[in-house]
Amino acid sequence: QVQLVESGGGLVQPGGSLRLSCAASGRTFSRYAMGWFRQAPGKEREFVAAIGMWSGSTTYYADSVKGRFTLSRDNGKNTVYLQMNSLKPEDTAVYYCAADQSTAATMQRGEIDYWGQGTQVTVSS
Repeated sequence: QVQLVESGGGLVQPGGSLRLSCAASGRTFSRYAMGWFRQAPGKEREFVAAIGMWSGSTTYYADSVKGRFTLSRDNGKNTVYLQMNSLKPEDTAVYYCAADQSTAATMQRGEIDYWGQGTQVTVSS
């Protein structure tokens, strides 16, 4: 099994930045595609970003975050990072880390093996 522990959420003003971290247990981290989803109040959970296994050279981003969010991974630390810049109020949501044994591409459809507990991101003045 894989346990995902998230950190870095919080309150930030519009235009600000946050970096979310997701630390994974186990020794097979590099063999999992990793990603982030988010769910705002009253809305369905939506895909945010995903990164391929191993080197993570392949990345996918939702149109709503392209150019503002950057996903990366550090296999030595079993950690994936989501750098969020130019944050908007509509980015407010609970953000969930995710891991999957398949591909980053399929993660876009919500095909996930493991979920984190979620961390709140609030963008407000």
